[in-house]
Amino acid sequence: MKKGIYSLLKAKFLVSDDALKNWKFIVFLVFLAMIMIANNHKYDEKNYRITELTNIVKEKRSQFVDRRSELMKLKMESTVSKKMEEKLIFPSSVPPTKIVVKENNKKTKGFIDKLKIWQ
Repeated sequence: MKKGIYSLLKAKFLVSDDALKNWKFIVFLVFLAMIMIANNHKYDEKNYRITELTNIVKEKRSQFVDRRSELMKLKMESTVSKKMEEKLIFPSSVPPTKIVVKENNKKTKGFIDKLKIWQ
C-alpha cells in the first residue's frame, strides 16, 4: 500500500511502458473539464442577461404606469376646462339637447331609390 501511494506521488504511471493509455484518459478528463468551464461561463452569461432584461422590463412597466396615470389626469374634465380657460374658451352653462331624427315612412326598394332620396 505504501509503495502504491509512493509511486502515485512520483507519477510513475505517466512514464511507465503503458503510459499512453493513462495519457489518453488524462487528456479526456482535461477536455471534459474545459467543456464544463465553458458551459458554466455560458450559463452565467445567460443569467446576467436575463437579470438585465428583467430590470429593463420592470423599468418600462413603471414608466407605462406613470404615463397612464398622467394621461388619466389630463383627460379629466376639470383639467381640460382649466386648460381651455387659458385660451378663453369656457364650458357651456346650457346642457346639450338631444336631436331626434324622424324616419321617412316610405319604404325604398333598392340602392338607386336610396340615392334619389339623397338628391
